[in-house]
Amino acid sequence: MSEPAQPYRVEVPLRWSDMDAYGHVNNVQFLRLLEDARVVGIREWFVGRPSMLDEGIVVSRHAIEYRAPLTYRPAPVEVDMWVTKVHGAGFDLGYVVRDPASVGEAVYAVAETGLAYYDFAAATPRRLTADDRAALRSHLGEPVSFRWSGR
Repeated sequence: MSEPAQPYRVEVPLRWSDMDAYGHVNNVQFLRLLEDARVVGIREWFVGRPSMLDEGIVVSRHAIEYRAPLTYRPAPVEVDMWVTKVHGAGFDLGYVVRDPASVGEAVYAVAETGLAYYDFAAATPRRLTADDRAALRSHLGEPVSFRWSGR
């Protein structure tokens, strides 16, 4: 995996309703797991000042590669998260969804989300502040290693 030495790690609980007819967590629910981790992480990264979640942010893209089926269980999964790129009006986050209780911490998925600061009143993207750039860069790591990308 191409992640920083110390990615941000959060436990995300599974919900019974995440399970599909095949008994595993539905692929669409993985996006909710990523969102749950992202909301907690961003709030912690910006403690003591208004969060970009409060000021306006939108998802511009998702890329996800499923590595193993995730069967529903009461124990949470762990999501490692880091910044892969910072640009003018947004940034990209990388993720690894894993099972901390399995031998070798089985990886269920790797993913990347593009996020853009957004001014909802003006209906336009807005620039990152210098402080936001610095906070985000403190979590900077390598791009996500997708099998299909050749990275």
